[in-house]
Parts: sequence; C-alpha cells; structure tokens
Amino acid sequence: MGYEVEFGIYIEFRDTIDKVLVLRFGKALDLVCLQLDDILEKSVREVSKFASVALVDIDLEDVQVYVKYFDITLLPSTIFFFNAHHMKMDSGTTDHTKWIGAFQRKQDFIDVVEGLGQYIGGYEGQTQCELPPSARDDTKISTHFQRYVIG
Repeated sequence: MGYEVEFGIYIEFRDTIDKVLVLRFGKALDLVCLQLDDILEKSVREVSKFASVALVDIDLEDVQVYVKYFDITLLPSTIFFFNAHHMKMDSGTTDHTKWIGAFQRKQDFIDVVEGLGQYIGGYEGQTQCELPPSARDDTKISTHFQRYVIG
C-alpha cells in the first residue's frame, strides 16, 4: 500500500508540469473537508487548464510522512505546488506553507490559484502577487519556493 500512495503522489507531480498542483489534506467525513471538497469539485473544470486538484486522506498510514513533513495539524489544509516546488503564501495567518480551512466561495479558490498562476506566468520579478480581496481580506501570495523531493 505504501508504494501505491507514494507512486500516486509521484504521478500527480509528474503530470502537472507547468501547472499548479493543489493537494487537499483532510478526512473524507469531516464536515469542513466536505465543504472544501464541494468547492474544489465545482472549481476543477474552470482551473483545469492551469491547475490539477487531488485529495489526500490523512487517515491513510502511508501519507503520515507527508502529514508530518507539512505539519498538517488543522483540517483541511491545502498545499500548492508548481513544478515540484512548494508555493508559500500569505493568507493572513501565521502559517505561510498552506491554506487552512475551507474557501468561502468557489471564486475564492479560483482567485488563489489564478494568483499563483499569474506570478508563475509573468510576475517573476516581483516578491508578492496580490489577489482580489474576495479571497481573504487582502490575501497576498509570497513567492518563496521550497524544493520538495519525493522519495
């Protein structure tokens, strides 16, 4: 089973070259996770050209290494990658490594993913990419990268 999860995450990274990879860490029956999953499901078609979304169930024993590595203590936690680089973001909380909780609306999620895509696609000289206030009270995405290696 460990190989299957590891291989599945590897496939997600491999198949998202030049796309934002969105990993939602959570539990299948958690109410807030279900709210976020509904928003992600409604958004996936609109972001499919520049992002891929995958759900990671933290109850699986094989993903515990990732849960510990990314310090997943609050659910749901959404982590963003681009070309295997972990995208850090300033979402108004002290944790810049992930988005914690559900997005309020479908458009909030789309705004965050588009903001990441805009930085990646054309704003590489800037240190931050500003998003519309709808995402979360003047949310800004920082351009700090951290190399993420699978294996």
